[in-house]
Amino acid sequence: MIRVATWNVNSVRSRIGHLVAWLKSFHPDVALLQELKCTVDGFPRLEVEDLGYNLAIVGQKTYNGVAILSRHPMTVEAERLLGAAEDEQARYVEALVQPGKKVVRVASIYLPNGNPADSEKFPYKLAWLERLRRHAKSLLNHEEPLVLGGDYNVAPTDDDVYDPVGWKDDALCRPETRGAFRRIVNLGLVDAYRALHSEPHRYTFWDYQAGRWQKDEGLRIDHLLLSPQAADLLTAADIDRGPRKQEKPSDHTPVWCELDL
Repeated sequence: MIRVATWNVNSVRSRIGHLVAWLKSFHPDVALLQELKCTVDGFPRLEVEDLGYNLAIVGQKTYNGVAILSRHPMTVEAERLLGAAEDEQARYVEALVQPGKKVVRVASIYLPNGNPADSEKFPYKLAWLERLRRHAKSLLNHEEPLVLGGDYNVAPTDDDVYDPVGWKDDALCRPETRGAFRRIVNLGLVDAYRALHSEPHRYTFWDYQAGRWQKDEGLRIDHLLLSPQAADLLTAADIDRGPRKQEKPSDHTPVWCELDL
């Protein structure tokens, strides 16, 4: 059994206490982190390595940043998403994790927000989604357990938004965004959480403003997408709301799944 989780920590140095506490209590085999907001040298490596994790980090000063934490041996396969050599934003890292004799490929993804939707940021988001689709298609050719996890900045349907009407023009919910996300899923990937939970209005992100957390007014924008080989091994998946309850938390909370690997 292997437990894989994804969490946008919203500044790993600011939330290192929360991260360490969660790693100690939840014991994920693999943790996919996003929005580190630090360089590789600035990552609080010792605190995490002391818990028995190997690290793969792609950092960027002040913005973005992704990481893979693994209790098992890990080989880094990619530190950027192919398709745009000029794109220097730290948004993708991919590795092969080997628990025992078996291997699972994982990626930590921090997709662009895309707002405001009438700026150049929205076409960048859609182009990034298309690059991810092409890469995911190539990865599926390996026919191996694959987990593409992260903050996708996409609420796939109105069931994933507390106020669909109010959010309909936001880059996280626009039809172009949802269509691009569907094209990725339709390659044959499975949304781990939705595979086991059909109830609407379960969220992974709550804005800090206007008491959104207290009123449970959130969005489900953090996802674990599984290849058919991984989906066949899926035994559990859920949203861990615990870290969002802490003092000065990230505005996201972890999503996890278990594979009978």
